[in-house]
Amino acid sequence: MKITFLGHSCLLIESGPHRLIIDPFLSGNDTAAAAASDIQCDFILLTHGHDDHVGDTVDIARRNDATLIANFEIADFFGGQGLKTHGMYHGGAHHFPFGRVKFTIAHHGSSLGTASGRIAMGNPAGLLITIDGKTLYHAGDTGLFLDMKLIGELDPIDVAFLPIGDNFTMGVDDAAKAVEFLKPKIAVPIHYNTWPIIAVDADDFARQATAAGAIARVLRPGEMLEL
Repeated sequence: MKITFLGHSCLLIESGPHRLIIDPFLSGNDTAAAAASDIQCDFILLTHGHDDHVGDTVDIARRNDATLIANFEIADFFGGQGLKTHGMYHGGAHHFPFGRVKFTIAHHGSSLGTASGRIAMGNPAGLLITIDGKTLYHAGDTGLFLDMKLIGELDPIDVAFLPIGDNFTMGVDDAAKAVEFLKPKIAVPIHYNTWPIIAVDADDFARQATAAGAIARVLRPGEMLEL
């Protein structure tokens, strides 16, 4: 399995014949390592409805005839625009051709800007994705919460992708505490340095995550992790 960090919270996962993209905020993102027009995938996964996570979902989905996996409200909204969708919710799991997806809680918001104003897009989530016997945890945008201990206990995590940018999500110290709770084998920071308000030192997170017992990997946009 190959996992490429494309900037902000966006990951491209390649496994066998399948390609998944998570939170494809590429257009308008100066840190993005790919253009939306370059993305080939058969599934798109969204953690929540904010613009910097929905991003290029519609363009990518239509061009690839990809299936969108998201919370029920997001799936319903984009299903109404003609996209193929699969709605889920917290605690629910489903087996797809590429593997298993389970939705977890996240402490954040979820709304989308439209021509007629912002609309509610259900509740934010984290994603547990099991492919080829490996479990990935994309925490989405979230603050620290104690149930991360339970998430890691029920689904032993090979790689955790954790926001560290502070202000809107966990900062470095809280994300390092999340590593202690989740106990992943590998910890990778996301959602930082896209804008000055979420500029932090990822190497500081790496030091703290290592002290918490994980292998820390700081991926620059465009860099890949192979499992």
